[in-house]
Amino acid sequence: MATLRASRAWTRRQFLVRSTSSLAIASLAKPRISRAADRPQIAGGIQSGDVSNGSAVIWARADRPARMQVECSTVESFKTIIASASRDALPDADFTAKLQLDNLPPGQDIFYRVRFDDIATGIAGESRVGHFRTAPAEGQSISFLWSGDVAGQGWGIDISRGGYRGYRTMLDNRPDFFIHSGDHIYADCTIPSEQTLPNGEIWRNVVTEEKAQVAHTLAQFRGNYKYNHLDEHFRAFHAQVPMLAQWDDHEVTNDWSPTGSYDDAGYEDDGTPRLLRLHADPGHRRAAGAGLSQDRLWPAARRLHDRHAQLSRRDLE
Repeated sequence: MATLRASRAWTRRQFLVRSTSSLAIASLAKPRISRAADRPQIAGGIQSGDVSNGSAVIWARADRPARMQVECSTVESFKTIIASASRDALPDADFTAKLQLDNLPPGQDIFYRVRFDDIATGIAGESRVGHFRTAPAEGQSISFLWSGDVAGQGWGIDISRGGYRGYRTMLDNRPDFFIHSGDHIYADCTIPSEQTLPNGEIWRNVVTEEKAQVAHTLAQFRGNYKYNHLDEHFRAFHAQVPMLAQWDDHEVTNDWSPTGSYDDAGYEDDGTPRLLRLHADPGHRRAAGAGLSQDRLWPAARRLHDRHAQLSRRDLE
């Protein structure tokens, strides 16, 4: 038994040799871990919008300069790809990219997947899958939802209360599309760490640097939109339901309008509204919903949008 124990005992020299070998193996493994970490990440989920009976806009944001790759199929397995496209996500657009998919079949469930490829290295990132339904070529029964006003008056994401639970409820109803009737953000409101409810309970918000003060810079306006993407229900809903977007006053400041009275908080030194810069940004999410003028949008959505536009014009006269 003594001999057996002696044969298994390590000398100091053997220990150092084996430790060096283990370190060498660990060093060889590190590049594999680094490669995984270097893959572009999708920051804030994926979205579709402005869906017609033959086209749709796809949006996503990366965490670095990258090329967005989009494929779509009529089957969830992606066995057959019916369309694909790519677009660069660059710093001047805050690493966002949007593109339009054309020649899609009408009245069809469309599954799309998005990934980003690192522009510098070519390394492919993760893929995420979304869904939308194209408008029918002929009249048929549909379902849709509309709402507005997200995170106003300082009421943001309280994780302990389930976050934006309304988006989960809307997703459970599986609408064909969603009309967002403005106030996607409250650029003129901060989100404090706590708010007191009427019954004395405390509402505890997720807080970010960009929402700590009223938006004045383009980065702060973008940060308002990013804040909503922190919520899991918000991301899940927009990945599965296409949006038709309108905008209202709080995208800039309370009671703001392009032809009404102005508030300095919403303007560059040259007097140009930062909101309009956001709409002009080729990669920003809301550009996917700007200008609902296509002839082949969901008919019900177009009628509701036109009615909203008439009322808005009347308010400005």
